[in-house]
Amino acid sequence: MAIRHKPELGSPEKRPVTGYVTGEFGECRPPHQHSHRLARFHKAGVKEIQAAIDTSLAARADWCAMPWEARAAIFLKAADLLTGPYRDEINAATMLAQSKTVYQAEIDSACELADFWRYNVHFMEQIYREQPQSARGTWNTMDHRPLEGFVYAITPFNFTAIAGNLPTAPAMLGNVAIWKPAESAVYSAEVIVRILMAAGLPPGVITCVPGDARAISEQALAHPDLAGIHFTGSTGVFQTLWRLVGENIDRYRSYPRLVGETGGKDFVFAHPSADIDALVVALVRGAFEYQGQKCSAASRAFIPASLWPHVGERLEAQLAEIRMGSPLDFRNFMAAVIDAKAYEKITSYIEFSRHAPQHELLFGGDASDEEGYFIRPTVVAVTDPRAKLMCEEIFGPVLALHRYPDTHLDAALDACDTASPYALTGAIFCRDRAEIVRMSERLRFAAGNLYINDKPTGAVVSQQPFGGARASGTNDKAGSILNLLRWVSPRAIKENFIPPKDFRYPHMGEE
Repeated sequence: MAIRHKPELGSPEKRPVTGYVTGEFGECRPPHQHSHRLARFHKAGVKEIQAAIDTSLAARADWCAMPWEARAAIFLKAADLLTGPYRDEINAATMLAQSKTVYQAEIDSACELADFWRYNVHFMEQIYREQPQSARGTWNTMDHRPLEGFVYAITPFNFTAIAGNLPTAPAMLGNVAIWKPAESAVYSAEVIVRILMAAGLPPGVITCVPGDARAISEQALAHPDLAGIHFTGSTGVFQTLWRLVGENIDRYRSYPRLVGETGGKDFVFAHPSADIDALVVALVRGAFEYQGQKCSAASRAFIPASLWPHVGERLEAQLAEIRMGSPLDFRNFMAAVIDAKAYEKITSYIEFSRHAPQHELLFGGDASDEEGYFIRPTVVAVTDPRAKLMCEEIFGPVLALHRYPDTHLDAALDACDTASPYALTGAIFCRDRAEIVRMSERLRFAAGNLYINDKPTGAVVSQQPFGGARASGTNDKAGSILNLLRWVSPRAIKENFIPPKDFRYPHMGEE
């Protein structure tokens, strides 16, 4: 990957330029100040994509043969570099290019990515340690081989940690990866590339190829050595990738592993016994931190009618105090949504809510793209829990809210479970333990990550392994051993210490 920085942000001579030079540029611009250009980067074309695949496959044999302890050392060193000398830079890059506040940048790009690299090494060790039993006279071992070919990692804009984890998790297990970062997150991706280089990652093990997503995907998915896809992004894109793999299935050397974390329509469900103060804070933080641009963000809420007067009053008071603006001003709770396309999509939902039946705009709704892509936190009341804003993913600072009669709790639970195709995260607020158990069982398949008396965001690596099912993905649980198991192809080996010397069995000697 090659990236050119504007002189005022650092001399290109002091910022390593790696990979290819095509002359076709993409731009990195702060969403909160889109008139300013942070950097330009060279976009990969057909020739560069093929060269990246060839380079990865050429590096595979040596990387696969490297002792796992040596591979582990690279990523452990990368974690220490990330949280040490590169900490300020990765946080700043995420703040500038992805418009995250300093707190959101720190918990994402520094803390979570370091956790991924450190805990994945631990999980890798567990995998290699797992060996079968051996009967007397035999020795059984399990060879946890990497996949044959390359893994295609496609990463989103909203989490620098995800961008760093998706190509490196397979690489730890001896795989090579082609990494397609989101164009709006290339600026922080370049920092990750330099950290991995500084940690000693050999060339070709992970090759970053920013550029046109469709062109890169079509070329990667048509290659016979595609061994897997590690994806985070929209449900529609993942379904397209799955379809293309199916169409190309007869040309692959092996069946590709498909691992994807996709969309969400995450819920907060309040029981009449809920703690109102805790519920309101969870709604505000869960729905509006990082402008609602988290796959786990609270996007719909079910509030009992008996609680609504108090919830509505406190929610309005807290939303009125939210400061929004540049992430460089540390007093701001929110910044800008990622780009013009996101701005247009989110504001179209707000405009719909102004005029559609069964939708009532309660709070917010204001937006401006004059300087940056700013949208005030917005709350919409919806009378039908199966209406548009209660079902469709918006991916922005818009919370749809359904006020249900207390006596219709079961009907509201049913709507929460079945109205949306997604099943990523959800939260229950309740102080009655028997009701917590009952509600949790009713919503057992509605979320891959369920939170009780907490907001539905903020999964911690190794503590709350992350992922959902239904239209939310394959639920392979990033941040756990389950994800890493997807990147190995086990070989069972049996050695016989005392092999037989005659084909006849003892019973055959009887008259």
